[in-house]
Amino acid sequence: MTQPDNARQVRPAATLALVRDGASGLEVLMLQRTWQAAFLPGYHVFPGGAVDPQDPDVRAFSSGRGDAAISQTLSLDEGGADYMIAALRECLEEAGLLLAVDGQGRLPSGDHPVLNEGREALRREETSFRTLCERHGLGLPLDRLAYLGHWVTPRGAPRRFDTRFFVALAPPGQQATHDGSETIDHAWLTPAEALAAHRQERMALGYPTLRTLRLIGDFSTAEALLRHAHANPPTPRPSRPWPAHRGGVAWEVEPDAPAYAEVRRLDPHRQGTASAEIVPGRAVELAPGVIRLTAPNPGAMTGPGTNSYLLGNGDEHVVIDPGPADPLHLERLLALAGGRISRVLVTHTHIDHSPGAAWLKARTGARLVGLPPPPGTSQDAGFVPDQRPTHGERLATPVGPLKVLHTPGHASNHLCYLLEPMRLLFAGDQVMQGSTVVINPPDGDMAAYLAALNALGEEAFDTIAPGHGFLISEAHAAIDFLVTHRLAREHKVRLALARHGPASLEALTRHAYDDVPEARRGLAARSALAHLLKLEAEGRAGQQAGLWASRGEG
Repeated sequence: MTQPDNARQVRPAATLALVRDGASGLEVLMLQRTWQAAFLPGYHVFPGGAVDPQDPDVRAFSSGRGDAAISQTLSLDEGGADYMIAALRECLEEAGLLLAVDGQGRLPSGDHPVLNEGREALRREETSFRTLCERHGLGLPLDRLAYLGHWVTPRGAPRRFDTRFFVALAPPGQQATHDGSETIDHAWLTPAEALAAHRQERMALGYPTLRTLRLIGDFSTAEALLRHAHANPPTPRPSRPWPAHRGGVAWEVEPDAPAYAEVRRLDPHRQGTASAEIVPGRAVELAPGVIRLTAPNPGAMTGPGTNSYLLGNGDEHVVIDPGPADPLHLERLLALAGGRISRVLVTHTHIDHSPGAAWLKARTGARLVGLPPPPGTSQDAGFVPDQRPTHGERLATPVGPLKVLHTPGHASNHLCYLLEPMRLLFAGDQVMQGSTVVINPPDGDMAAYLAALNALGEEAFDTIAPGHGFLISEAHAAIDFLVTHRLAREHKVRLALARHGPASLEALTRHAYDDVPEARRGLAARSALAHLLKLEAEGRAGQQAGLWASRGEG
């Protein structure tokens, strides 16, 4: 059996990072998308777009490398050259730059008609890219593009793209200009400048852009970057299903399914021994000395249930998030530990994560580690920690040190624990699998949550063990995607304010969360309020008599 694929159609696309050596070091061209764009409005991106059905017709004007060689590099059967052609075409349309050569191998000068009249004709769809190349006697030197990466938009996004990322030296003598419609601004920035602007919320960047900037930022010159990129193309993205089992029968897990990263990790030799489902009460050894046991409390907010993690070596054990005070679950944890539990750590005190701590302490004398509960009906008011860890503190465990990371936002007392030797982050509810957490004021704080996510992005780990769901690989991608999602939602809140304000929270939620089912609109309203309070603190929104309106913007 295979899991049903309900994904939207995925379109092939290509992006080109143009680089140059500037006064402050290696610089890359960034374009700002129009605020009216349906996908990533206002975001800064590299030039790029979808592969056009006519792009294969342009292969006759390419040189340097043929389609077969490029396709092999991109792990495709054929059509790899079309991605590069699309990247060059979109770069001309969006940025007014064209990496092409004439019969003498010369690049077009800044006043070349292909960069002016030709670009406008292409944008207005009055001509084709092939016709432009033919008319001006230009060839496309595809060997000057180096392959950087591959990104497929996750399920659930309004549009999904299968995007290949390339890098090339910007053609000297040409001046970048945004087109004024699809792109409304442009800038040459060092990767460090762009990443700092993103952290300070002055520039919105999506995950694949962030990942590319971090890669580019490792090099001081364009020559060093291109030499490395040409010699080290990225490893192929997993594309075939992984054998597993579910419900007692064989099951093939698709690459973008929630269980995929976990079954690959637990069954690297494809024997079909890993489970593609989370079953409460079933112990799963995720790594040497690390066991997950899921509590029997499935639901809309808890997914398959709350994950408890047991870290130990047989003589001593530490529990992370004991879950609700469910005797069967806690007895099972105790049995797995042979009764030897020295400490119980909690990520936060929501009632699906920490109430079991008091039960385990009464049975074992274990010390409780965590931060006291804030006020609120959803909090475990009975949790009294014996130890209150501080941010950056390291806790010794039988399987290695845990670095404590204070990550407020979902809850003001939220902690993550990083098992440094295994580069494994126990994330509680900071990172959810397949969904976003509710940020519920007054204890929930959207600004704090985004700041904590950005801080997590600076830590060294590869895998996330979440409070609900399977292991998450490409850990920093998951974090960056959450930041991207939240900022995109904030943009919708600001649009709703501009178009419909002054308006009530309920009315704004209806507009800003129009893609959320009606049954979940109440929960969405809590996150909408968190966005509004963040905007209010920034001077960009205000409320009066229960109505919200934009502030401080023209």
